[in-house]
Amino acid sequence: MRDDETPPQTVTGTLRPAAPAAPRTGAPAARTGPSPWTLRLVVIGLVLTALNLRPAITSLGALLEEVRDGLHMSGSVAGVLTSVPPLCFAVFGVMAPRLARRFGPGAVVCAGMVAITAGLVIRPLIGGTAGFLAASALALMGIAVSNVLMPVIVKRWFPDRVGSMTGLYSMALALGTSLAAAVTVPLTDAMGGSWKAGLGIWAVLAAAAILPWLPHVRDRAGDRGQPAADQGAPAAEGPQATALRITRSRTAWALACFFGLQATAAYITMGWMPQIFRDAGVSAGTAGVLLAVTMAMGVPLAFVIPRVAARMKNQGPIVVVLGACGLTGYAGLYLAPSGGAWAWALLLGISNCAFPLALTMIGMRARSGPGVVRLSAFAQSTGYLISIPGPLLVGVLYQHSGGWGLPIALMAALMVPQMAAGILAGRDRTIEDES
Repeated sequence: MRDDETPPQTVTGTLRPAAPAAPRTGAPAARTGPSPWTLRLVVIGLVLTALNLRPAITSLGALLEEVRDGLHMSGSVAGVLTSVPPLCFAVFGVMAPRLARRFGPGAVVCAGMVAITAGLVIRPLIGGTAGFLAASALALMGIAVSNVLMPVIVKRWFPDRVGSMTGLYSMALALGTSLAAAVTVPLTDAMGGSWKAGLGIWAVLAAAAILPWLPHVRDRAGDRGQPAADQGAPAAEGPQATALRITRSRTAWALACFFGLQATAAYITMGWMPQIFRDAGVSAGTAGVLLAVTMAMGVPLAFVIPRVAARMKNQGPIVVVLGACGLTGYAGLYLAPSGGAWAWALLLGISNCAFPLALTMIGMRARSGPGVVRLSAFAQSTGYLISIPGPLLVGVLYQHSGGWGLPIALMAALMVPQMAAGILAGRDRTIEDES
């Protein structure tokens, strides 16, 4: 057991060693750490960014039937649409470390928020499936790079509070996810029933997230490497980071598989769960609220789970509990989708909290800041590649089987390797040890 709030000199796995002391010159060295105002601005930026990492997806899930009708999509094409998020996350997420080294992570996240805003504005205005997919991809590109850089920013600006800060932005992410699922349908009805207006309104929230990162666009020196208080550490870590071969680490592969399988479950849930309930006789508004309940479970748990996980040497027990909740929820969807809808939504919401657990393990399975950058990019990009076929396959099975029995059986079957990969990724070791 360990406390994630302890000074960085005593923690292994999640934090870097302290920078060397400044030489004595007859006068005390000036404190060069980031100001409290700078740290507050970073916290605000983290929260607003996290709020925008899922509404582009869950708002579409709530209105998927209306979008399908409006754009004349088949079930298979809709399956492609629900597979676009992990595809974009895999393709564009791998670019994040290189962009962060060149421009600084704060500047890249700012650009990501601009891309999300532009994509959400353009998407409803373009007619046709191809244009809709292209505009969605633009927004998802911004989400992808921001996804990868969130653990990096936490590691660099809050190295002694990895668990609590990861919990904070994971909670904000869950809040944004559930909010979009819950209010998109009522907002659409209030704006005349146009699904285009219901999807486009989320651009306002994305635009607000641009502002806190604007100062970091100019502050390249501190943002590209470490906060000022940590200058000196990269010199000691550079050779180790250069020599690091992430693909030789079994823990990195296990974490990538765990991340990919939990992402598969999450995007199937966000893209298809409202449709499962609607086909079972639940109204569109209630189906959206049920998805919101599933996502809302992540609000408190996304704050609690990272803090608990950061104090455990092995996170395997948490993986097992979350997986068991998922299996029970899928069994309920199969047997009585409408009769126990609220219970299944709650259980699947608990299971979806594998996402903040995976983010926490990314911060714990590498010792250094550069190691976290590489591990975050590898685990998320590889993981999202793994998750691409899932939503598409669910759409194909749904269209050709004429029901939800086979798709739900597939979801439950994927939970077993997810638990196995999570147990391996949760072991107390780092990628530097294995590489």
